[in-house]
Amino acid sequence: MKSLFNFAVVMAALTASPVRAADAWGIEHEKVVELTGRVVDIACTLKGDCPPNCGDGKRQLGLLAADGKLRAVVKGPVDFAGPVRDLVAFCGRSVQVDGLLVENPAIHIVQIQNIREKAEQPWARALAFEIDWQAKNGKAEEWYREDKVVKEVIGADGVYGVKGLAPPPPEKK
Repeated sequence: MKSLFNFAVVMAALTASPVRAADAWGIEHEKVVELTGRVVDIACTLKGDCPPNCGDGKRQLGLLAADGKLRAVVKGPVDFAGPVRDLVAFCGRSVQVDGLLVENPAIHIVQIQNIREKAEQPWARALAFEIDWQAKNGKAEEWYREDKVVKEVIGADGVYGVKGLAPPPPEKK
C-alpha cells in the first residue's frame, strides 16, 4: 500500500510540474517563457490595415495577450527564418508558444520554438519554414547558403545588404 502511495505522489509531481521545451540561446535580456495570445497581423492591430487571413503569410505577425500587450514574434527555431509560416494557420485564434522573450530596453521581441493551441496538446516544433523550403528545394545543411533568392540578393547588394560595403580583408599574421 505504501508503494502505491509513493507511486501516486511521484506521478502527481511529474504531471503537475511544468515542462518547458524551449532552449535558452544566451541572448542578453532573454527569458525562457510560455506565452498565450491571439495571433494577429501587427499592421492590422496597430493601423487598421487588415487583409484577410493575416496577409496569408506575407505580413509580420504577433501575439496579442489578454492584458492587451502586443508582442512581435520575429524569430523561429530555423536559422535566419521567421515564424510566420507557423503562426499564420492560427490567425485570429489563441495559441500558446514556448520560446524566448527578449526584453531589451530598446525593443521587446519573441522567438518561438514550439507552438500549440491548447495546454493539453503536445508541443509542435515551429519548423514550417524549413519543411516548406525543403519541399521546394531539397535537403540542405544550411538552407540560406543554398537558397537562390538569398544568393541573388547577396550578389546584388553584398553580404551586408549595402552595395559596395564589403567585409574587411583578413588580418595578416
